[in-house]
Amino acid sequence: MADDEPHIGRIVKTKLEQGPFRVTLVFDGAEALEALRMHADIKLVLLDLMMPQLTGLEVLAAMRADPRWSSLPAVILTAAGQDQRYDEAMRLGASDFITKPFSPKRLYARIAELTGVEEGGDYAAAGVAP
Repeated sequence: MADDEPHIGRIVKTKLEQGPFRVTLVFDGAEALEALRMHADIKLVLLDLMMPQLTGLEVLAAMRADPRWSSLPAVILTAAGQDQRYDEAMRLGASDFITKPFSPKRLYARIAELTGVEEGGDYAAAGVAP
C-alpha cells in the first residue's frame, strides 16, 4: 500500500491483517515501485492518487508498461474532490477507484474479491499479498 498519510496506511494494514493479508506500507510512488521490485509475491497494489515522488497514476502507468505487473490488480485511493481523475485511472488500467473516507470493511471485501480470497481464506495482500 502506497499512501503518504501514515494514519491511512495503518488503518488499512490493521484491517487487512485481521484477515489473511500481509501488507507492505510505503509512503511515496518511488517506494511503491521499489516494493514491487523487491517483493515478487504482491498480489494487489493500493495507490493513493496524490503522493510525493510519483503520483498513484504515474505508478499505475509504470506498472502497466512492465510485463511483470501489467495485470496486477491496482486500486486507486483518492481524497474527496479528486473524482475527475477516475477516467484517467480507468484508462490506465485501475481495478477500482475508491474515494476517502472509505469503509475499511468495504475495502477489505473489494480486495478479497480482486485477489480471489474468500472470507477466512489463507492469503496475503500489497503492497498487498494474499
